[in-house]
Amino acid sequence: MSSNAFSGVGTKFNRRNASGASSGVWTQMAEINSINGPNKSRATIDVTSLDSSGGYREFIASFRDAGEVTLNMNFTLDTFDDMNVDFEAEAANDYQIILPDTGNTTFDFSGLVTAIGMAVPLDDKVSSDVTIKITGQVTLTS
Repeated sequence: MSSNAFSGVGTKFNRRNASGASSGVWTQMAEINSINGPNKSRATIDVTSLDSSGGYREFIASFRDAGEVTLNMNFTLDTFDDMNVDFEAEAANDYQIILPDTGNTTFDFSGLVTAIGMAVPLDDKVSSDVTIKITGQVTLTS
């Protein structure tokens, strides 16, 4: 059986350039080196009681958290400026990740830029790291 694995080369990270407006235009962010996330998790509520059987704790599901997306990118003034505008904003902005698979799997989400930084090493490229906290649900389409 052949693998369905694919390379991340060609993945796009887009930002809606009208903050929170569903009619805004998607702009591809330049020179992204890596994207991590979304990393979803779910909280649980401990409902263990003296009646719990077998000596095991019991849990029920609680809220889901869509997690964060972290970006590492080559520093470009335009991309850094766009992410800094989102950092300074009080409202969430819309983002999307489009994978280069045969269906162009797309992750759409809203989020708040919670961290933005820059690294200027002696013997390597200038880069920037951005963290986006996702608010609400991630929509997956292909």
